Amino acid sequence: MVNHSMRKLCPNLDKEGGLETVLEVPIPEEMFNKMGSNAVLRWHNMRNLMRAQHHHRSSAADKWASVTNPLSSGSSSSSGTTTNNIDQFMLLLKLVGSAFIPYRVQLDRAITKPIKDGSIEASTAKYIVQQYLAATGGLSALNSINSMYAVGQVKMEVASDGVQQQNNEPAKRSCEAGGFVLWQKNPDLWYLELVVSGHKISAGSDGKIAWSQSSSNSNATRGPPRPLRRFFQGLDPRSTANLFLNTVCIGEKTIQNEDCFILKLDTCSEILKAQSTPNTEVVHHTIWGYFSQRTGLLIQFEDTKLIRMKTPVGDESVFYETSMESVLEDYRIVDGINIAHGGKTSASLYRYGKTLKRKWKLEETWKIEEVDFNICGLSFDYFLPPAEAVKKGNEPYENGI
Repeated sequence: MVNHSMRKLCPNLDKEGGLETVLEVPIPEEMFNKMGSNAVLRWHNMRNLMRAQHHHRSSAADKWASVTNPLSSGSSSSSGTTTNNIDQFMLLLKLVGSAFIPYRVQLDRAITKPIKDGSIEASTAKYIVQQYLAATGGLSALNSINSMYAVGQVKMEVASDGVQQQNNEPAKRSCEAGGFVLWQKNPDLWYLELVVSGHKISAGSDGKIAWSQSSSNSNATRGPPRPLRRFFQGLDPRSTANLFLNTVCIGEKTIQNEDCFILKLDTCSEILKAQSTPNTEVVHHTIWGYFSQRTGLLIQFEDTKLIRMKTPVGDESVFYETSMESVLEDYRIVDGINIAHGGKTSASLYRYGKTLKRKWKLEETWKIEEVDFNICGLSFDYFLPPAEAVKKGNEPYENGI
């Protein structure tokens, strides 16, 4: 588990005795220590990071890109430029750090339905959701929340285990530290900033579109606005309850020594079609929740998504299958709400087609440092998307991945 302190202030390097600058995204001490060989150099690099995110190029990007190139042809050619390497690095960060969930979160504050309506499996799922609501603070406490703010730190590790290494060596791995800040006002308004190894990703929703932006590009999603997956990793119990209210209970499983009920949700064809493009088809997106029989809390959140992409030449297709499994830990009460303060996400990206077969595995360990609710002065303007994302509202998001 990540256990390092986070830096929130940067000294004034232009004026001795000047006020320190508050970092937009606090960073772990481990990440700061990797930004230079001495304190002066590290602070100068920190200032450069704040001033020009899109110009910053850290060695970590090349280190990661040497083992992660999911959109390449699968060869081990070293002719790729630094820019291409960083693009691949950012894509993998987005895969884990700012993934979306296909369902629009409802604003219904009741979050209850008659248990007896529907099949036994559906009725059981509704009962489990009611127990989850009680375990996370109760309906009254959850409905008293109109906004939230969270600060956390992450460690990301990636390994390309789908490529044969020379001399049968094990897959290369790289581990980098980072931090994030997350804001939310009602389910449809949210904003994320994530910095890992000096590279920044922003993502958000203004209630009309969801978008994601990095140094290399800015994209808007198709269809209705979607919530950030990270909310369902123990940060937003009300949205989690709404998501699983219309699921079915398919069985039981032991997770982290906890006997759990399994709730399953298959994305309907209408939603899949709305999120597809002429060249990209979302074949399926399935979500599972594992709820403790002892505590009622969500112990594991899992989803799998399959994308079919047309190739530029010919009628062949390439498939991308992403799977993410998040284990939630360290639940603590904050203002009456039971929030998971740590956990680990294991993700895989599998690409296959007639001649292309590659697989990558990523792991993110996270720790929540601060959580607060009902933030004063959090206006709608804070959630406005960048102009580039608005212009690209009808274009596919990261090729659908």
